[in-house]
Formats: sequence, structure tokens, C-alpha cells
Amino acid sequence: MTVDDAYWRAQRLAQVGRYEEAERAARDGLAAAPEDGRLLALLASVLRLRRDYAAALAVAGQAVAAAPHLADAHAERAESLIVLLRPADAVAAAGEAARLAPLDAETHLVLARAHAAAHEHDRSRAAAAHGLALDPRSVEGLLTVADVERQAGNRDAALAATHAALAIDPENTYGRWLIAVLDAERLRVRRSMRGLRDVARDNPASPDLVAMTWPIRGVLSGLRRGLAVGAAIVCVLLIAGHWWSHAGGFARIVSGVLAAVLAGFAARVLLPAGRLPWRCLSLLPALMRRANVAGLVTAAVAVALLVAHAATGWGLAAVLALASAPVLWAYSMIEALGAGWDDPGARQALLSLGNEFRDWWVTTKRDLRDAWKS
Repeated sequence: MTVDDAYWRAQRLAQVGRYEEAERAARDGLAAAPEDGRLLALLASVLRLRRDYAAALAVAGQAVAAAPHLADAHAERAESLIVLLRPADAVAAAGEAARLAPLDAETHLVLARAHAAAHEHDRSRAAAAHGLALDPRSVEGLLTVADVERQAGNRDAALAATHAALAIDPENTYGRWLIAVLDAERLRVRRSMRGLRDVARDNPASPDLVAMTWPIRGVLSGLRRGLAVGAAIVCVLLIAGHWWSHAGGFARIVSGVLAAVLAGFAARVLLPAGRLPWRCLSLLPALMRRANVAGLVTAAVAVALLVAHAATGWGLAAVLALASAPVLWAYSMIEALGAGWDDPGARQALLSLGNEFRDWWVTTKRDLRDAWKS
């Protein structure tokens, strides 16, 4: 089999999701031509799709070294850097790809994703629009526009671009998932959960469990913010009660209203969501699951304390409710850590950060020791 045959065979296998066979075909081709930039870039792409991000970045680096003028090599390196949470390097690599192939829509879409990862929303939108202008019927281009518009906070534009993509490819999995996520952000709970369930049914091997638990996580996010602000107001009124006799009464009223609002918000989201989020919660990574369960228990206790203060005027209950707010924020950080550790890209970034800190500490200790001896 020639190198070209190996390339096209690996590409076709990757397009239909047979990544293990695609990797094997690419490596067979590289056995005959180890410096072939196209094959190296394709192998890097397959490894990234298999979520072996560190290996994908290493192979993409080899592709760039073997073929520095190949735009696909730089673009694939940028894709790996994006998932490894290195946005500045990703922007540089994607910018080089766009410079080498200015008429290739894909390179500009990669550049848009890199700018989005760096939270450079104006540049991201400009790059995505340019890529889409080069290929107006590109489903990937429309979904990239939708992604960057959503990250920039323009949900209407994101929704319009997603609908345009689905008009071309109604069965596109990512487009349907994005519609469900946009519905979630608008608190269209039933529609969102129905969309996520349909996507998961079509892809049973890789359900998005984190997305399907959004009602629980969204409720916790809202309760954290509302409790921190509301309980703080109640405590300020209790302190003011030392100078203003009516402040204590107002504090009890605020506690009652706050408890009702928090409980109503939770019911507004969780009841229409049904049982699906709770089933998926048990399948989350252990750290995320425990943080969410502990957060729910803490939030329920905090609301009960607010009700107790409203009913009895017991000031300590309001103080304890306020004290639960930082606990909820701590659980949110633990949840984020659990989510990051479960994601191969974020996990690799955390490990790299840990290695950098360890190297810095070793170097610092050596320098301090040398300075002390001197």
C-alpha cells in the first residue's frame, strides 16, 4: 500500500468514527514514510479524536517539523493546544495555518476556535465569519459561528446559526446538542432535556452526562448566588437592629421571601426536568457527584434555616444560613476540579501546571540554598 493509499484509507476510517483502525492505517503509512507531514497531521487528528491529547500534540509537533509549510499541520497543532487549555499557543499556531492557507475556510474556523478559547470574542467572531464567507454552506462553519456567538453571549445569533446548520444537516449531533444547551440557558427545561435525551439515545456509547445534569448544577449555581446576597442582607438588617427597632422585623420578612424565592427557583427547574438528571447524577465522576450531592444538602439546610429565622426570629439561624454560602462555593470549586480531572485535556493541563510548579519549587530551593551558602 502506497503512502497516498494509507492516507486516504485512514481519513475515510476517521470520518466514519473507526478511530482505532484509522490510527493503525496512518501508522502503517508512516512506517514507509516517517516524515510525511500529511500523514502525521492526520494521525494527530485521529489521536485527538480518541482523546489522547498529549500524544496528539506531540505528533502534531512532528508534523509541523516535517512540513513547516503545511497549513493542516499547524491547524491540527492548534486544535490540540485548544483542548489542552493553552489558548495563547493555539492562537499562534492557528494564525500560522491561516497565513499559509488564506483561502481555506477550515484554517479560519480553527483560528476562531482558538480566539474563543482565549476569550477574544471580537477576533473569534471575525475569524468565524471570514471562514463561513469562504464556504457559506459549511455545517462546521455555521456551528463554529454558533459556538463563538454563544460564548460571546449572543444567544439569538447562536440559535440562528445552529438552525441554519441543521437545515443543511438535520441529523448533525453537535447541532442538536447545541440547540438543547441553548434551550437550557433560556431555562426551557423540558425542551432542553428532551433534546439532550434524543442526542444521548442516538449516541449511547458516549452520552453527555454532565450536560444532562445541568438542572441540578444550574439550581446549585443559582442558589449559591441568591443565598450569598440575600443572607448577607438579612445579617446586615440584624446588625442594624441594634439601632433601628424595626430592622429585626424586616430581616424576618426578607428571610421568608428569600427562602420562598430559592425554593421556587429550584422547583421551577427541577420539576420539569423529571428523573433524567437524577439518574445521570449517579453516573458522574465520583468527585463531581459527591460535590453536587453535598451542595444540594447544604442548600436545603440553608433554606430551612431561613424559614426558621422567618418563623421564630432566631438570629443565629440567619447567620448559619449565610455561613453556608462559602461552603456552597467550595463545593462548586470541588465540582470544577472533578470535571477537569475527568476531562483528558484539562487533566493534562493540571498535570503540566503541577509539573511546572514542582520544577519552580526545586529551582527556588536550589537558588535559596546557593544564596545561603554564599
